[in-house]
Amino acid sequence: MRVTILGAGAVACGAAAQLSVMGHDPILWSPSGRSTATLAAGASLRATGAFETCFHPRIAGSAEEAVAGADVVMLAMPGYAHKLAFDAIAPHLREGQPVIISSHASFGALYLARLLAARKIRVPIIAWGTTLTTGRKASPTEVAVNSLRSKIDLATVPESASTEALALCSSLFGERFVPREGLLAIALSNLNPQNHLAIALFNLTRMERGERWGQAENVTPAVGRVMEALDAERLAIATAFGVGVRTIHEHYAFSYQLPVASIAEMNAELHGRGKGGFGPTTLESRYVLEDAPYGLLPTVLLGRLVGRPATLHEAGLTLLSSAYGRDFTGENDLLPALNFSSMNREELERRARGGY
Repeated sequence: MRVTILGAGAVACGAAAQLSVMGHDPILWSPSGRSTATLAAGASLRATGAFETCFHPRIAGSAEEAVAGADVVMLAMPGYAHKLAFDAIAPHLREGQPVIISSHASFGALYLARLLAARKIRVPIIAWGTTLTTGRKASPTEVAVNSLRSKIDLATVPESASTEALALCSSLFGERFVPREGLLAIALSNLNPQNHLAIALFNLTRMERGERWGQAENVTPAVGRVMEALDAERLAIATAFGVGVRTIHEHYAFSYQLPVASIAEMNAELHGRGKGGFGPTTLESRYVLEDAPYGLLPTVLLGRLVGRPATLHEAGLTLLSSAYGRDFTGENDLLPALNFSSMNREELERRARGGY
């Protein structure tokens, strides 16, 4: 299949590499074109680490070109770029053309569904709870893939498209997808914001000083306990909504093939295997700039809707805002565009099932 990937960072390039391994035809689109300039000039893209391949992805010059030639469109950009990407592709999507969001953030699937409803068209919007790969861009032409996840949660808007979406994603990326109980389950399945909150907050000086530090190595028992406490808040909100989500321990076990233990012990095992990765070396990290407004804030708001206050999430959001000297609660552009603050629980659940 011809799959357009919106984005050209580590997640996008990792997905493109796996698509190439699976025999598909990946196309990359970067809004500015800067990240794909070398590839557009003819350079190959190399993936190393969890799997290795070298290939020549095609490069789209515009959003219209990216959408027009695709069997599937996949968004693999940071949360703060999702609205920009949705606004760019919505005028060009055709009836029934699948869109995958990797990974879903801040009810972006509903925002896209509303844009398309204004055009009186519907497409299956497929929301993933996390990304296919973890890793980093080593250069404009090389992606270091740290891990290829064995399980990825999936839901669709509308929910009736779930069976077809599961078959599509499996044909593209292999048998690794688990259907969940709708978009609300996916909204509460992304553990990156809570995990990155604890990791970033307790290593903020390392980030600010540009130090090189092992991430899993520094999930000490104290940091691990905070991650588990954050997880308990998320699980309580999911229970109140009546949806099932994986625990942080299950997430680590499935993502990294680890035996279940405390989070500190699982990270120590990951570090011992040489797969613990490295933490951010700058304050300008998605661990905060993306995950605070687009991950922590939605969890806080969902907790309020069902009377399960996410006090630790909210405290972390406040602390990060103070440390950065900015208000991360005001930096989310998707929730205001959806008038999320005016939604009650019943409307949110209805939209999550059927869209607009």
